[in-house]
Amino acid sequence: MKRYKTIFTTERGQRHQQAALDAAPEILDITMLRQPDRDTLRSHLEEADYLISERAGAIDAELIQAAPNLKLILRLGSQTYDIDVSAAKAAGIAVCHWPVVTVIRVAEHMVLQLLALSKKLRQSEAIALAASAEWGESKRTDEDTFAYNWSQRENVEGLWGRTIGILGLGEIGAELARRLQGWGCTLLYHKRRRLPERVEAELGLTYADREMLLAQSDYVANLLPYFASTNMLLDTDTFAQMKEGACLASCGSGSVVDEAALAEAIKSGKLGGAALDTFEWEPIRADNPLIDLAQAGYNVLLTPHIAAGSLAAAGQARANDYVNIINHINGVPLIYRAA
Repeated sequence: MKRYKTIFTTERGQRHQQAALDAAPEILDITMLRQPDRDTLRSHLEEADYLISERAGAIDAELIQAAPNLKLILRLGSQTYDIDVSAAKAAGIAVCHWPVVTVIRVAEHMVLQLLALSKKLRQSEAIALAASAEWGESKRTDEDTFAYNWSQRENVEGLWGRTIGILGLGEIGAELARRLQGWGCTLLYHKRRRLPERVEAELGLTYADREMLLAQSDYVANLLPYFASTNMLLDTDTFAQMKEGACLASCGSGSVVDEAALAEAIKSGKLGGAALDTFEWEPIRADNPLIDLAQAGYNVLLTPHIAAGSLAAAGQARANDYVNIINHINGVPLIYRAA
C-alpha cells in the first residue's frame, strides 16, 4: 500500500498530538512537528505530499517552493490569513480550511457563560425554584397582570452595548467573535502576535494591549493556553486592573487562573462574577474557593470541563482532520476550499 508523506504542524501539547495520530488513516505516513522553526519545516517539506497546519503557522511562498511534491495544504481551523494562498495556487497546490467542531463548541459555551453572567443566571434560577412567599401575593397573569422582576434583582442586563475583551485570541476566540457579531458589543482582543488589519475588520475586533483590555472590558474572556509564562497569570494584580464590577469567563487552561485570588476579588465586590469550565485541579477539588461562592449565591457558574463536548465526540472529530486529504487521494471534490 502506498503511503503518503504528511507533515502535521501544531502548537498543541503531546496529549492532543497523540489523539490526532491515533485517528490518522494508515495510508498517511505522518511526521508531527510542534512549532518547528523554518529550517526544520523546510527540510521536512522537501518530500511531503500533504501539509496539515493546526490552527496557525505561517506558510509563505518560500516554504511552498521548497515542497515540489506538495498537493494540499490543510488548515485545521477557520483562518488562512498566514498562508500564501496565491503562491500555493500558482504552484498547483490546493488550500483548504477545516472547521474544528470542538473549537466551535467551546466558543458556543463562552457565549453561554457571558450570557449567564450578564443575567445572573444561577441566582435568578435559585429564586424562581424557591417560589418563596416573601415576594408577595401571587396572582394569575394576563396582559396587564404580571410581577416583573418580583425579587427586585439589580444589574440584570445583557451583552448589548458592553465591551468584551478576549485574552489569547486563536481559533476559539475567532469563533467567539463571529458569534458575537451583530450583538452590539465592542470586541477587544490581545494576543502575542497581532492579527492583520483585514482579519481584525472581518471579525469586528480591535487590538488592545493587556492593560487597556483589562481596564475597559465589562467581560474578560480568557482563552489563554498553558505555558510557563501563563502559569497563574490571571492573579490578584490582574483582577485589580479589571474594571469595577467586571466579570471573567474562562475556557482557557485552568492553571492560568489563580482561583483563590479570583474568589477574593468576587467576594470583595471588585468583580461582578465569574464563569469557569476549567480548573487548576481536575476533577475539581472540594476545597476550591469558588465552590463556596457559587453555593452562597454569588454570580459564579462552574461547569465540569464540558465546553468542547464529550471525549468520544472529540475523538471522532480528530478523524475528521483527514477527510479532505482522503478526498484528494480518491479524487473526490475538496470541502472548504480556499484555493
